[in-house]
Amino acid sequence: MSDFTAIKYDVEDRVATITLNRPDRLNAFTTDMARELITAFKQADADDDVRVVIVTGEGRGFCAGADLGRGGATFDANDKTRSDERKDFGTIDGIPRDGGGAVTMTIAACRKPVIGAINGPAVGIGVTMTLPMDIRIAAESAKFGFVFSRRGISPEAGSSWFLPRIVGISQAMEWVSTGRVFPAAEALNGRLVSRVVPDGEVLNTAKEIAREIVENTSSISVAVSSQLMWSMLGESSPWDAHRADSRAIYELGKGKDAAEGVTSFLEKRPANFPGRVSEDYPQVLKQAWPARPDDVDSQL
Repeated sequence: MSDFTAIKYDVEDRVATITLNRPDRLNAFTTDMARELITAFKQADADDDVRVVIVTGEGRGFCAGADLGRGGATFDANDKTRSDERKDFGTIDGIPRDGGGAVTMTIAACRKPVIGAINGPAVGIGVTMTLPMDIRIAAESAKFGFVFSRRGISPEAGSSWFLPRIVGISQAMEWVSTGRVFPAAEALNGRLVSRVVPDGEVLNTAKEIAREIVENTSSISVAVSSQLMWSMLGESSPWDAHRADSRAIYELGKGKDAAEGVTSFLEKRPANFPGRVSEDYPQVLKQAWPARPDDVDSQL
C-alpha cells in the first residue's frame, strides 16, 4: 500500500475510505494531494477487495479549495515553482493540465461507486472534485462555493461538463457567476447532493449506503451501470443508450453473476456473486468512459 501524507487510505469491509488529511488548513488542495488522490483511486479501481470508495475530510472541513499559500502566483502555470512540481501532470492540447482535472478524470474512470461524504466546507476544487462522484451526501453545516469568479479564474476540474448535467444550466450559472458560498440546504434543493444529514452522521450514512452495495449487488453490474449512466449523458439519442444497453445485457446475461443472481433469488438466499472487475469486466462501450483523448501527454 502506498505511503500517503496529504490523504489517508483505509480499506475495511470491502470499502475504501479516502480522507483528505490537512485539517490544519481545512484540507486545502495541494499538488501532493492531487497526486496522492490519483494514486489512491487507481489503487481502489484495481483492487477486487474494494467494492465502494468513500471520500471525506479530516476535522471540520471537507476541502477549503486550493491552498493559496503561494499568493498571487497560485494559479500561474508559468510560475517556476508551480511548473516544476507539476511536471508529471503533463499537458493537454499543448498546455499544462489542470491538476484538479487530472484528479476528477481519474475519479470519473473509477469503476467502483464513489460516495462523497461532505462533512464541512467544500469550496473551489473542494466541490468540483466531488462532481464525478456517483453519490454526494452533505452534513447540515457543510457549505459549498464555486468561487472561481471571485478569484479571477474559471471553473476547473471538468466542472463545466459535470455541473450543468447534475444541476441544470440555470442553477449552475447562478452558483458560478455569483461565486457565493451557500448552505447544504440549498445544495440539496439544487440537487447537488442527494441528501443532507445531521453533523456527525455523514460518514456513517455513506458507510450504510456502501454496505448495502457490498452486501447485495454484483461488482460487475454496478461497474457496467456506472459506465453506461455517465457515458450516456453526452449522447444525443436514446438509440445510443439502446445500442449500449443491448450490448451490456448480452454480455452480462451470459455471465456467472447473472446466473448467481437468478439462482439465489429462486433459492431464497443471499447472492454470492463470483465476478471480479479485474478479470470479468466486459467492454460494453467502444471505449472505456471517459475516453482518454490523444492530446493528453501525461502518465497520470
